[in-house]
Order: sequence, then structure tokens, then C-alpha cells
Amino acid sequence: MTRFTVNDRPVQYRMDPQTPLLWALRDASNLTGTKYGCGTGDCGACTVDIDGRAVRSCQITIAAVEGRFVTTIEGLSSDRDHPVQQAWAAQSVPQCGYCQSGMIMAAQALLRRNNNPTDEQIDTAITNICRCGTYPRIREAIKQAGRILRDEERVSAAPAPGITPAEAAREVPALRAPGKD
Repeated sequence: MTRFTVNDRPVQYRMDPQTPLLWALRDASNLTGTKYGCGTGDCGACTVDIDGRAVRSCQITIAAVEGRFVTTIEGLSSDRDHPVQQAWAAQSVPQCGYCQSGMIMAAQALLRRNNNPTDEQIDTAITNICRCGTYPRIREAIKQAGRILRDEERVSAAPAPGITPAEAAREVPALRAPGKD
């Protein structure tokens, strides 16, 4: 049995210890914000935070995470108020959105180490692939999040609303055909 902490909650997985973290998160914990992209660690869609570092979850086993702290996009903030998420919305970064959770997790790890990165530092740290090519907006969002973290800027609007996990899990009454009681 493998034990570690995910989004500030202790978990234990009764899975093969060689299972990639990505599949434990998605399949056993239903944390589907961490995306499967390439399976080879190249695209970054599966990026999570492990002990403060951006890690490609498809490339690390649950055995290698034993005793560590993992944060997924779902655990970054409960109401999408993390500075990176605020800047992402303010800069209208997403297009298709598939890479966004991995990008955001990589960006927050960079900003934790350096809240005023240069373009070169951003390009070196954020090697995730965005198929839509929104790299200029991504770079500006990272810089804006840095300004927010340094208390040099505030975002006037909250991130765009979405369905909450509680709403997604609520029970919906079965639909009935008209005239059928």
C-alpha cells in the first residue's frame, strides 16, 4: 500500500506501486484536472506539484511519491483565487484549455521560487506544450501573477465561474417523458 498526501489529504492506494501517479490521481482519486497528453513527459499536460516542484505525473510512480505532498489543479485553490488562476483569466489565456492545468501548476511552482521571472526564465521553466500557441499570453499571465504576488497589482474580477465539484456531484432527478407519471 502506497501512502502520501494529495491536496492536503492523506491517501493510500492499493495499486501496483509502479502505477504512474497520473493514473492513480485520475482513476482512483477522480482528480481529472490532471490531463493525459503524451504519456512520455514531453507535453506537460499532467504536471502536478510535488513538494513544491513541478513534476510530470505520467513519469513518476506512486512508489516514488511515498510520504510526499502532491498538489493538483483541484487543490491549488478552492475558489480559483490563486494569483496564477486570476492572471490566467485576466489575460484570456485558454483557448482549447487542455494544457491549462499543467501550465498553471508549472507556473505556480516557478513563481514560488521566483516571483519576478524574466522571459528567459519563464521559457526555461515552462516547457509545457500548448497546441493553441498562446505562449505570449501565458508569459504575460505569469508576469501578471508575479505582480499580484508582489502586491504590485490586483485583479479586479474573479476568474470566470465554472461548475463546482459539489454541483457536479449533486444528484439530478431522472427525466420523465411528457405525459408519463
